[in-house]
Amino acid sequence: MRFDWPLALVALALIPLGLAAYVLVERRRARYAIRFTNLDVLASILPSGGTAQKRRFIPPLLFALAVAVALVGIARPAVARSIPREQATVILVIDTSGSMVANDVEPSRLAAAQDAVRRFVGKLPGRFRVGMVAFSSQARVAMPITDDRDLASQGLEHLTAFGGTAIGDAIGRSLDLLQESARTSGVDVLPAGAKVPPAAIVLLSDGAQNRGRLQPIQAALRAKKLKVPIYTVALGTPTGSIKISDGGFTQTVSVPPDPRTLRQIALETGGQFYAAASSAKLNAVYSTLASRLSRRREYRETTYMFLGGAALLLLGAGAASFAFLPRLP
Repeated sequence: MRFDWPLALVALALIPLGLAAYVLVERRRARYAIRFTNLDVLASILPSGGTAQKRRFIPPLLFALAVAVALVGIARPAVARSIPREQATVILVIDTSGSMVANDVEPSRLAAAQDAVRRFVGKLPGRFRVGMVAFSSQARVAMPITDDRDLASQGLEHLTAFGGTAIGDAIGRSLDLLQESARTSGVDVLPAGAKVPPAAIVLLSDGAQNRGRLQPIQAALRAKKLKVPIYTVALGTPTGSIKISDGGFTQTVSVPPDPRTLRQIALETGGQFYAAASSAKLNAVYSTLASRLSRRREYRETTYMFLGGAALLLLGAGAASFAFLPRLP
């Protein structure tokens, strides 16, 4: 829940003070004897016992509660709800460095990524547009932004693993792709106060950056400025390794993922970080992402509910006052 006028809630602090003043006045009144010439009248207005005495506080309590609820309503509360997103642009960024041939994620990191991304694309709403950037030592556009799902599947089939890891350049190329698409279509793809499809980047990587000109955090800051969240996925296990042959010699090289950098990227841009150490976990991550990106949060104002509740409480306070407070005959 959020409040459009939160300063109105400050007035809630006055309610306990009002109740305390009421109790003080009631106690002071009880200290003084009131002279009546008619004892029958005195008996009719004095409380007959402890229960009746407690009932005297019900009307002011209901009134105070009504004021509190009304003040909350004046603050214009709004409740968040999740509704389907009709349009969006998603850039899939896939690591195709040499370490993606590691088989700690069966059948291999790259094959598992291809399968998970293919499932992900199939779960997106039909009006979503998808682009793809593959990166190793360099970043390249593997598929332009399109709503053609078959073209997306074809782009996945041609991915091969080789070279180093340039995460920063991959993010930068993805942002360039979004801006190029905006210029081509003549609209701004960024949700800066306009009714245009929002954009997001889903980045999968299995290692630390060791190539490229743009540092990952620098690229993340650029994405933040453009209001493009980046959802990151760290693929692989800390014990992952590959074998490299050089001049007739074969050596085993450790290729652990770099969750720290990917977590920082997601945190900086308002996205979410995920870790996947198996193909099943990777499929679950992309299924969660498809569901998350397919819906958006919308706030619905509930002022009328609070003001209606305050009116009912005021009626209750009036009825309680008529029933429980002493009256002269």
